[in-house]
Amino acid sequence: MLNINFVPDDYVQSGESRRTNLMCLVLLALVMAALGGSFITIKIRQRACRARENLINTRIARIQKSIRQFEELQMRRKAMMKTALTIAELLESVPRSVVLASLTNNLPGGVSLLNLNLIQKQPKKSRTAAPPTNKYKAAQGQKAAEASARLSEEKSLETHIDIGGMAPSGLQVAAYIERLSSSHLLANVALVESKEYTIDETTFRQFKLRAMLRKEVHLTADDVEAIRTGAEESVYKF
Repeated sequence: MLNINFVPDDYVQSGESRRTNLMCLVLLALVMAALGGSFITIKIRQRACRARENLINTRIARIQKSIRQFEELQMRRKAMMKTALTIAELLESVPRSVVLASLTNNLPGGVSLLNLNLIQKQPKKSRTAAPPTNKYKAAQGQKAAEASARLSEEKSLETHIDIGGMAPSGLQVAAYIERLSSSHLLANVALVESKEYTIDETTFRQFKLRAMLRKEVHLTADDVEAIRTGAEESVYKF
């Protein structure tokens, strides 16, 4: 039996065209949706990156500020230390630089200093005196105690000096002790330790001395300049 189709070809083609157009629109919508989603994702990531960048910049700024503050504190600390050292030298009867210059100036030939340590200590208290027998002596003792209490604590300090050095033999050590003992700055110079060492068939003696800075020492500017000049000359000769 013959099947006859009475639908015009134009109608069939237009239907196919509509279906094709619909599929294209659907695909276009899907592509646009994908592009939109990608755009939104990129924007979200950009915002997250900007937020993280701002956070990092804020942290860097804080760290830089902390570093600047630390550097300022270090500069202030150095300035305070310099001022403190200057004040200490002004308050000391004999500046430490002059003591070092005197120790260097008295070095015999071939002797060198290895270390130097200055320690200030309170003098040992004397034994307690017997109680006074009458009121007059008690009053006099009280006045004397008050007068001694008014003395400056800094002036009552004793400056002990530990000296470490190296010499070719014990003769140079003895000569150094003799020179220091005759110095106007030092007193009670004593040998604490002396050991002989041999390195590469060369014998030398390492020694340790202990001395005390005299309290009643008053140096003029000329004395200080002479001591420092002598120390410089001895260093150049050495």
